Amino acid sequence: MISVKTALAIISEFPDTYLFEEVSLNEALNLVLSEDVFSPINMPPFRQSAMDGYAFKYSDKDKYSIVGESKAGDSNNYVLKEGEAVRIFTGALVPDNADTVIMQEHVERVGDKIHIQKMPSQCANIRKTGEQIKTMDIALKRDTKLNEAAIGFLACLGITTVTVYKIPKVGILVTGSELQKPGSELEQGKIYESNSIMLEAALQKIGIKDIEIIRVKDDYDATKTSIEKVLNTKDLLLVSGGISVGDYDFVKEALLENEVEELFYKINQKPGKPLWFGRKKNTYVFALPGNPASALTCFYIYALPLLRKMSGYKNNQLKRVIANSKTTIKNPSGKTLFLKAKLEGDSVEVLQGQSSAMLYTYALSNALICVDSETAEVKINDEVECIKLEL
Repeated sequence: MISVKTALAIISEFPDTYLFEEVSLNEALNLVLSEDVFSPINMPPFRQSAMDGYAFKYSDKDKYSIVGESKAGDSNNYVLKEGEAVRIFTGALVPDNADTVIMQEHVERVGDKIHIQKMPSQCANIRKTGEQIKTMDIALKRDTKLNEAAIGFLACLGITTVTVYKIPKVGILVTGSELQKPGSELEQGKIYESNSIMLEAALQKIGIKDIEIIRVKDDYDATKTSIEKVLNTKDLLLVSGGISVGDYDFVKEALLENEVEELFYKINQKPGKPLWFGRKKNTYVFALPGNPASALTCFYIYALPLLRKMSGYKNNQLKRVIANSKTTIKNPSGKTLFLKAKLEGDSVEVLQGQSSAMLYTYALSNALICVDSETAEVKINDEVECIKLEL
């Protein structure tokens, strides 16, 4: 049995290789760039007017003749003579020999003549060519998460595809003869299976869409065959249940028979002690406890950081903060405790119902209190570490 710290350190070594893919820009939201993106053009690509007004060559004159009009999208590049100006609109091409744009509010116009009432500074209200970015400058660096603004920025440069870290494909294998799919009348001795739906929702929350759910009874051959299938098609396998030491727990044996290398088994923590982690080539396996709260805790602490790291995120773990405990916490077990809790400001309270089988309390929680294995007691107002259950 290893410590939480050691388990996290082992997981942090992976992946040692990453998968990349090219995607269209309209499919790239919240994905992470795997390489620098360079601008193919200047932006703006030409000198643009920043205002609706009049473009002219700066001088001491305050009266100009209007010789044309330049609106957004026009390509006509007027050649202005002394004392001439063009009516111009925001985003329009500024004539090469004009160096200033005056706001229309500062001009009195009569017919095709204008009288400047408030002279701007020279070069005012013109966006220079390449003012935002120049050709072959880095537009966005590798490891940038693409939000809506980043996508809009790349689109304005004419970019249509980007190379990103590939989002992992995940398989969920749920084991247990006692499990019954929701939607039918519950049979005697059965319980509704919830872990697959819970884990699928948790995966979708972090942007994973390629998810396959497989359900098997407590049968060695079925378990072995299902594991083999997922190992050949997915990047990560989450197994729910069957990893303990009961007569009908076949998961560990089936994983080893499928040549999955065991990297650790059992962690000195509560809940979630019987967690198994392994690897076969570039596919990773977490065999989670069957109890729902234990399974979700292990997902948050161990599986989620690896999945986010595989997706290119550098800050891949849930955020940890320090808060004052509103509850006395006893820890005679010598294990690291993960307790469902309500975090409000600088204070945190342990919620009732800490059983590893209880999801109701989890539904009300927004944090986990983490009590180190060496801490025997936390008193009211003592500082405790909290893991925020948000991304």
